[in-house]
Amino acid sequence: MEALTAMHQVALGIDVGGSGIKGAPVDLRTGEFLQPRLKIATPAKSTPDAVAAVVSQIAAEFTDDLPADAPIGVTIPGVVQHGVVQTAANIDKSWIGAAGTEIFSKALKRTCLMVNDADAAGVAEHRYGAAKDNQGLVILTTLGTGIGVALLHNGVLIPNCEMGHIELDGFDAETRAAASAKEREHLKYHVWATKRLQPYYSAIENLLWPDLFVVGGGVSRKHEKFLPLLELRTPIVPAQMENRAGIVGAAALAAEA
Repeated sequence: MEALTAMHQVALGIDVGGSGIKGAPVDLRTGEFLQPRLKIATPAKSTPDAVAAVVSQIAAEFTDDLPADAPIGVTIPGVVQHGVVQTAANIDKSWIGAAGTEIFSKALKRTCLMVNDADAAGVAEHRYGAAKDNQGLVILTTLGTGIGVALLHNGVLIPNCEMGHIELDGFDAETRAAASAKEREHLKYHVWATKRLQPYYSAIENLLWPDLFVVGGGVSRKHEKFLPLLELRTPIVPAQMENRAGIVGAAALAAEA
């Protein structure tokens, strides 16, 4: 990574979400924003063309102040395989099968990298946040509407892990253990932690034997209410990058590409 960041010390990251699209230039040496982020609401009809137009609008706010060869990374809430979006969570279903990298590159009039949003968050935490300098297998989980998962082994991303969807007791795990399930069912933190999160994280650690869990998502800001209740052999810590993670991770991956 050091040689790459010496070549590219600045990159633009843009994070596409179901409600908002946000971007900022990132100092790759520190993971900090070089300018305040710009956020624009995701179009109500979040088709590829509509989202690409907003991504282009955000990029235009920063590109005049960036080096001409500054990499650009864009996240998408879906599985990304060889530049093609294979699933669509919280965005229009017309994204499924869309050549996202090509669509964004055409809109931006320059080559960019498109990545899964959870993967970008995992990279940000490993490069700059809660998992910095950790070797072995690091697993980031984002507890939100669903459960996003990123796997990194010795700092190398293993993309498109969908282990939020493993089956537990006959249910898709994220429908029972995500933060949205806690809210929907009005679960107390101790019930959510011991009855829902405990079986989920135990199953993951028994399958993969990770060296570290990092827990993100908005609910992680209240990590002291639930993480200490989990009985795991694997260390488990809250994420540090918060809502910067998608932008920073997309920028870092674009530079490393």
